[in-house]
Amino acid sequence: MAVVLIPGFMLDRDLWHDVEPALAGFGPLIHSDPTQGASIADMARNTLGMAPARFALIGFSMGGYVAREMVYLAPDRVTHLVLIATSARGDDQVQQRRKAAVAGADPALFRGLSRASIRQSVHPDREQDADLIDRIHKMSVRLGGETFRRQALFQRQGDAARLAEIRCPTLIVAGREDRLRSLDEAEELHRGVAGSQIEMLEAGHMIPMEAPQDLSDRLARFLSD
Repeated sequence: MAVVLIPGFMLDRDLWHDVEPALAGFGPLIHSDPTQGASIADMARNTLGMAPARFALIGFSMGGYVAREMVYLAPDRVTHLVLIATSARGDDQVQQRRKAAVAGADPALFRGLSRASIRQSVHPDREQDADLIDRIHKMSVRLGGETFRRQALFQRQGDAARLAEIRCPTLIVAGREDRLRSLDEAEELHRGVAGSQIEMLEAGHMIPMEAPQDLSDRLARFLSD
């Protein structure tokens, strides 16, 4: 079994660093390229193009939208699906206004995601964890302004009506203190994907970095099934 990993908004493969040891025993790890594609669908097609014939698929946050699009495009290729800190809801009006503001920004002026916004993405108890905040910030700096502009303009289409199309074993993971994606959104995914499992971890949004051991344990059990 190969395992395909898809990061979230302005995150790269370092997102998965702490859970990779638990996943490596299941086969080669394949990282989606966050610098490519002009849409969720583009990123899904690009990732399918680099993936083997059959694979387990793990998507985080924005990557959960990409992962589901991959399942819709190639359902027979995905053996297991894991959706972490994500949603089936589309962009709301606030998110749409933010996208419009970003569209006119100069990519050359980008210096990484603000540390204030990063702090909102972690458990309240981790807001002053300078090492964690800096690690997340460095990922956004590495990806740069062009990727920021492109990803910020991705349209997240709500796909609640399509969740019943997902037939592979599916695990949904949510953080109890996630301030970006609610537990209600995780439950909506759970209800929409027949036979899915759901796990709630003591973490904020950045589950793979905040609770790597708990996540590793759950991923290992799920992929071993």
